[in-house]
Amino acid sequence: QVQLVESGGGLVQPGGSLRLSCAASGRFSDISLMGWYRQAPGKEREWVATISRLGNAKYEEFVEGRFTISRDNAQNTIYLQMNSLKPEDTAIYYCNGLVEVQPDRGPQAYWGQGTQVTVSS
Repeated sequence: QVQLVESGGGLVQPGGSLRLSCAASGRFSDISLMGWYRQAPGKEREWVATISRLGNAKYEEFVEGRFTISRDNAQNTIYLQMNSLKPEDTAIYYCNGLVEVQPDRGPQAYWGQGTQVTVSS
């Protein structure tokens, strides 16, 4: 059993900042890649950022320079620091993890329930 739980969403004014957290819990051997995705009303879910276990991070072009992804392997937690937020950043943000539940099996992708981020004046 694996669970990913996001937190930290809310309402913020344009130009403001917000920090999201995602904690993984349950029975698993390892989590390799973890990342953040978002989905705005009427649009498909899109990739925002990913980070490897060693801390190598990649970002979607639109958020690069404004968002920072990080992870704490000891706590099985990732974070997304969002600065200079824009109204177009409004979406439900989802946490994703590539989890090795059984070492002799392939990794499985797990998703959190999402946390709402609203950027509005």
